[in-house]
Amino acid sequence: MFQLPQRGMTSLAALGLAGLLAACAGTGDAGGSGTPELATLSDTTPAQKRAQIRMQLAIGYYEQKLWPVALDEIKKAIAADPGYADAYGVRALIYMAMGETTLADDNFRRALQLAPGNPEVANNYGSFLCQNGRVAESFKYFDTALASRQYASPAKALNNAGSCALKAKDYGTAEKYLLQALQVTPDQPTTNASLARVYHERGDDVRANFFITRLSKLARADSLPADVLWLAIKVQHKLGDQGAEQGWVTQLRRHHATSPEYAAYQRGAFDE
Repeated sequence: MFQLPQRGMTSLAALGLAGLLAACAGTGDAGGSGTPELATLSDTTPAQKRAQIRMQLAIGYYEQKLWPVALDEIKKAIAADPGYADAYGVRALIYMAMGETTLADDNFRRALQLAPGNPEVANNYGSFLCQNGRVAESFKYFDTALASRQYASPAKALNNAGSCALKAKDYGTAEKYLLQALQVTPDQPTTNASLARVYHERGDDVRANFFITRLSKLARADSLPADVLWLAIKVQHKLGDQGAEQGWVTQLRRHHATSPEYAAYQRGAFDE
């Protein structure tokens, strides 16, 4: 669900252009007209360069789950450049991983105060809010991410918003976001699985089966989590397709034999 800010996604050695522009914007003058030029690499100050290096190190340690070391590096990045919005966004992710939700919330808010339109931070904050039971607040931030012309991966925010609405059993809102995500990335297994769940929960198992069938062509069964395999079983059970149902049961038993979902199947809890 959670993604690193754009500056850290391409590689640990390279900074994303959108994040760099946000960090350095406002320098230069368009031919003396007084209109600020877009910033480029040559506008980066030595302090900002030091902060970027620390940021890269912090992301590397974050990916290795070395939370205290990552936290120390990101503190150094912020000390070098206190206005570095993405650094606060990464520190929020580190605090999330450490279970420090109050500190994570504070850092997300600081990042968005410095860069209100930062789409990666907005998407991550929306996911954070949803994960922490603040569903109604989360959609504002997903929509902020989606409104950004600089956002290179809108399907992430669309899927996160859809999943959040699904968690809240707001199936109409979930369907809206997920169908938009489907238009952007039609072959994304997560989107198809979530839409299958929306329609199953609505009692429309014919339509749910359409997305289950798509899912079976897009992803290997051993890559699917137990809850998705159990969903496929329940859809086929409702439709009375015993052959298809048993095919999915075989996959659930083979890959998730000790899961609560397989236990639910064994006791026949199709309507739980």
